[in-house]
Amino acid sequence: MSSIKDVAKAANVSTATVSRVLAKHPHVRPALRERVLAAVAQLEYRPNLIARNLRSQQSKTLGLIVSDIRNPFFTAVSRAVEDTAYAHGYNLLLCNTDENPEKELLYLQLMGAEQVAGVIFSPTLQTLNRWHELHLSFPTVLIDRSLRSGDVDAVLLDNLSAGSLLAQHLLSQGYRRIGAIFGEASTTGRERQRGFEAALHDAGLSIQPEYVRFVRPQSEAGYHTTLELLGLPEPPQVIFTSNSLLTAGALQAIREQGLHIPAQIGLVGFDDTAWASLVQPAITVLAQPTDEIGRSATELLLQRVADPQRPTRKIILQGELIVRESSVEQRGRT
Repeated sequence: MSSIKDVAKAANVSTATVSRVLAKHPHVRPALRERVLAAVAQLEYRPNLIARNLRSQQSKTLGLIVSDIRNPFFTAVSRAVEDTAYAHGYNLLLCNTDENPEKELLYLQLMGAEQVAGVIFSPTLQTLNRWHELHLSFPTVLIDRSLRSGDVDAVLLDNLSAGSLLAQHLLSQGYRRIGAIFGEASTTGRERQRGFEAALHDAGLSIQPEYVRFVRPQSEAGYHTTLELLGLPEPPQVIFTSNSLLTAGALQAIREQGLHIPAQIGLVGFDDTAWASLVQPAITVLAQPTDEIGRSATELLLQRVADPQRPTRKIILQGELIVRESSVEQRGRT
């Protein structure tokens, strides 16, 4: 592996000059800069970022720990985080936990070992419940999941209002038997469930426990749970899901049963994925402002890095109901 001394020797310059070129110092002659960069390319030199951070006492790397990168919500948020970090001169270290508390702990330890400037994190309920035992050495901003008691920056969707808004839409379309599938791994699913039930309560309807399920927030769970709901003696008239992976699983189950949407059963969910508007019929969703979530979380983290003593902030964003054909009113529903 080439060293900075090897680059300096190949370019016939000092190691200090190589460092200035790599740091994009403005006061380096163009010809000299080109010579150094040519040597860097020829030797395939990769700078030791950790050593550089130790010398400058300031890391230029941020961490992002998401619970499931297959979830389009986290994919979109990750892109917004990376774009914002890059615009501010930071690199991004991305880790995926699969909603596994052990992997969360492992990656938090990794972030500490890599001496990142700070971390954006979507933790499981288990990790949130032991948050004060973690003693993290870096600033943290939570996304998608909230810590009820704790002094931590966060960017969140108003999940109570979002769950209520989606349920109110179904009630306005005449649905009464609503099968609801919520993620069990985080605070998010519980909050959306409370909003869902509040809307039913406000409409004078009682909760029907046999129609409400908590599962792992993955497409396989959405598929199998929807099959169970459809197999009830009196199946639901519509399926409500709390994330896009559950929606995809529910859609697969409905189609395998040969049911027509929305004539025989309705379907709604969270997150406006690319496929939600392309399938026939298109799916009604509660869209989250993923770009704003990622951008706000990154800017909040950088503010914390710049001023560790400033008061914590919790940014609450609103979702948008996008009504499509999958939940429109159907006459003659039983």
